[in-house]
Amino acid sequence: MAQQKEIISTINGLIETLKDGQEGFKQAAEAVKDSNLKSLFSEYSLQRARFAGELQSEAHQLGESEPEESSSVAGAMHRAWINLKSAVTSGDDHAILAECERGEDSAVNEYKEAMEDGLTSPIRDIVSRQYSEVKSAHDKIKSLRDAAKTS
Repeated sequence: MAQQKEIISTINGLIETLKDGQEGFKQAAEAVKDSNLKSLFSEYSLQRARFAGELQSEAHQLGESEPEESSSVAGAMHRAWINLKSAVTSGDDHAILAECERGEDSAVNEYKEAMEDGLTSPIRDIVSRQYSEVKSAHDKIKSLRDAAKTS
């Protein structure tokens, strides 16, 4: 039973992280000028919403009556996305990309920690797949940020 509570806690932490990312990418999509970035950020926002829904479903199956439904109010992830707000008001695509990457750094770390928490299948498989996609998004944003810096 204790292990199940730990798994649910890990899942809820990831859900908060995903909700932070969902909101952050939504704000970024609204703020950037580049239409390709708008599209990419919107896609990532929807992806994070989908991932959160998958994990909420798993938490329900583990007996969690009310899995996490909101973003975090504390922690590095929230601060990273808060910093996005100031980048958004500047309207600087490079600054927005840099803040998105910072948020993604936190998400990647959250997933790494979750993978080390002894999750069992099928949750481990879901988290592993999501981690791969989150890591891929991080790497793409990082390369876009680097490209924007040089242009």
